[in-house]
Amino acid sequence: MPRLRVMLNEKESAPQLCHHCEDAPCATVCPVNAITRVDGAVQLNESLCVSCKLCGIACPFGAIEFSGSRPLDIPANTNTPKAPPAPPAPARVSTLLDWVPGIRAIAVKCDLCSFDEQGPACVRMCPTKALHLVDNTDIARVSKRKRELTFNTDFGDLTLFQQAQSKGRG
Repeated sequence: MPRLRVMLNEKESAPQLCHHCEDAPCATVCPVNAITRVDGAVQLNESLCVSCKLCGIACPFGAIEFSGSRPLDIPANTNTPKAPPAPPAPARVSTLLDWVPGIRAIAVKCDLCSFDEQGPACVRMCPTKALHLVDNTDIARVSKRKRELTFNTDFGDLTLFQQAQSKGRG
């Protein structure tokens, strides 16, 4: 299952991906600590996931999907007259609402391709080169530069503002 979904319409496309939030609401609600922060990225240990789907509900960006797999110790055909097959979910139903008996739904999210030395595949493959991987030092540097530019900007004639300030002091 892909760890990145692209939302498409007639004119635009946009990735729906994990933002690796600083406060990571998905990690906060995980009852078994399967979601943790590792080297600045929010990582999911799929082997610890208990399929509660709380992380998917808590994610403000809808970046967590669920992929099912049948446990090895349960036969593939467990349907009996007492347990008919579950009706398939409509194609557009969220995986948060999907449930199939005997299938363990594991949370799946972007892990910044932590297994790949070249880094995130989405950054390398983005056709418009709109995606960039930045860390906190990059963000701090850009933010500082923007503040410096704003501070050094000439705002023209501030006479009215200065007069209002001096009247307020007097």
